[in-house]
Amino acid sequence: MVLFFKSTVNPPAVIYMGKDKHENEDLIKYAWPQDVWFHVDKLSSAHVYLRMPEGMAWEAIPEALLIDCAQLVKANSIEGNKKDNLTIIYTPGDNLKKSGDMAVGQVSFHNDKRVKRVHVPKRENPIVNRLNKTKVEREVDHEQERVERIKQENAVKRAAAAAKKKADAELAKTREAEKAARSYDNMFSGEEEDEAPQQSVQEMMDDFM
Repeated sequence: MVLFFKSTVNPPAVIYMGKDKHENEDLIKYAWPQDVWFHVDKLSSAHVYLRMPEGMAWEAIPEALLIDCAQLVKANSIEGNKKDNLTIIYTPGDNLKKSGDMAVGQVSFHNDKRVKRVHVPKRENPIVNRLNKTKVEREVDHEQERVERIKQENAVKRAAAAAKKKADAELAKTREAEKAARSYDNMFSGEEEDEAPQQSVQEMMDDFM
């Protein structure tokens, strides 16, 4: 089972975590590209994930949303919940590394430089209570969810590619029309320059007198 929470800060976002260490194994495996993993540093705790809204970068998570995630992690650590001045670590889901010799729920990182830290001075009950009021527990078919996500992502990519192709074609058409118009204008401009003013017979006779 997976526990889902809604952070109502700006911007609002979904936060989720596994109900037990076995569910955490699936979450590690099926984390989305926009998921960020949170955990208490050097202590046992829940694996908490933030599903970032579109356009958000994991290095620039707004402070209020970062605090929501950190407080939820602290509240779901048996030992960490009793302590003050904790460090919470977080990293993109695709930076989680799992090898066969690791215990259930245990992870490491592909790149330690992609791990950031946030300090939590103490538990903030108003934040934890607000998040807990939104908690929903449900069964998730991770593989089916992954297939649907990829299908939607591919549809968006195809639509974007088609829109770009159409825009490029319209731009090329506009440029061609502008080029043709400049060529047409130059043609008549050249004719006007080549034509010398014609004199009448009287004017030519006057020139000899």
